[in-house]
Amino acid sequence: MITKDKAIEAIKSLPDEFSIEELMDRLILLNKIETGIRQTQQGETYTAEEPKKMLDENWI
Repeated sequence: MITKDKAIEAIKSLPDEFSIEELMDRLILLNKIETGIRQTQQGETYTAEEPKKMLDENWI
């Protein structure tokens, strides 16, 4: 989840005229970055080898 302040910063960084699609893209990207940071802080990540092992186990 993003904060109101970060959303406002994202809007301020856009040009004076922009499309709704540009705004939505910016907010979605910001949300994904925030989600990734949160997941990393909470240890919700995988090493490079873990997904490979999961795929190997599910394909057999």
